[in-house]
Amino acid sequence: MKRGVSLYSYQQAQFFKDLDLEGMLREVGEHLDGADGIEIVDEMSLRYPDPGEEFVREWFGWMERYGTRPVAMDVGMDVLQFRDHVMSIEECADRLRHDLRLAKRFGFANVRVLSVVPIDVLTSALPLAEELDIRLGKEIHQPMPLEGKQVTEILDVVERTGTRHLGIVPDLGIFQFRPSEVQLEWFGRRGARESARQASVELAGQLRRGEAPFGFVDMSFSTAGNLRGDFRRFLTTGECDPAFTETFHGLRKYTDELVENAQEIDYVVVAEAIMLSDTKADTLRELAGHVTHVHGKFNNMSPVPGRPGQFQEASIDYEAAIGALKAGGFDGYINTEYEGQRYFQDRGREDLMSEVDQVRRHQEMLGRLLA
Repeated sequence: MKRGVSLYSYQQAQFFKDLDLEGMLREVGEHLDGADGIEIVDEMSLRYPDPGEEFVREWFGWMERYGTRPVAMDVGMDVLQFRDHVMSIEECADRLRHDLRLAKRFGFANVRVLSVVPIDVLTSALPLAEELDIRLGKEIHQPMPLEGKQVTEILDVVERTGTRHLGIVPDLGIFQFRPSEVQLEWFGRRGARESARQASVELAGQLRRGEAPFGFVDMSFSTAGNLRGDFRRFLTTGECDPAFTETFHGLRKYTDELVENAQEIDYVVVAEAIMLSDTKADTLRELAGHVTHVHGKFNNMSPVPGRPGQFQEASIDYEAAIGALKAGGFDGYINTEYEGQRYFQDRGREDLMSEVDQVRRHQEMLGRLLA
């Protein structure tokens, strides 16, 4: 297994102009011993949609200079970009075909699409991916587990066609088993009571053990953003998707029992417990052959007690995930993807977390677990 970095990890440094694209590549190549893979978000790193040949030459010059290699290009699908219509399936497929050609120009072997992209978009663009020898990978992101429909529909296409150019991109946030400590602190600064934050941790543990204190339904085809929006709407109006009615009522009752005079922010923080995927490591092991690459998601790297210089992600079961990838024979890239900076952006710039430091800590952990 090989190590890389998604430059999405440095989004805050890019915003503040602390790191430009070359600076990010230099950081990976010169300061992350053993990591050489580069993953980008196309519109974040490139002069999208047509960077120009001079920029392409500059890109490959950086790859050579810093000893890095292109691994994956992440593409979006903004279906609302036109004033007069929502993009059709074929329009989305055509955009994906453009992005595949762009990825080929920059030497990427993998293209990642978002978890909500319909399978019909992928199958329409798949012939070009095969022609260009690029693997299309659909991201599997919490609260979606590997056992959900997003994966089975990919496997169905692979089995039916025999293609080697379609697979999945597990985001290791699907192995998160409790809300992150930095997320809970962020909720606390917004007014969530300590009892509500503790209730969220306790509920996450109960759900992981299969001891749900209320009727709990499969939410594996939802995105976390949509679930959060649906729950807030339920709190305000009492209305929600009928499939979620029992769970949302149960969440409110559970919170009322544990949090005195609960406010909206308290219900919201407790609801974070249902955003976790509860994916099984054995499933990842069985699917390892279908993995194009892996997102090494994390929200906070903290010191391992009693082990100076070693770090851990205390809310994600990295040992189980990496053990499963090893056992399944996966030999591709796991790319660091830091997203915890968002839980500090309510504070002054002097209090923001260093993305560079967090990525270095994550790479220490990866190197140790992969060794």
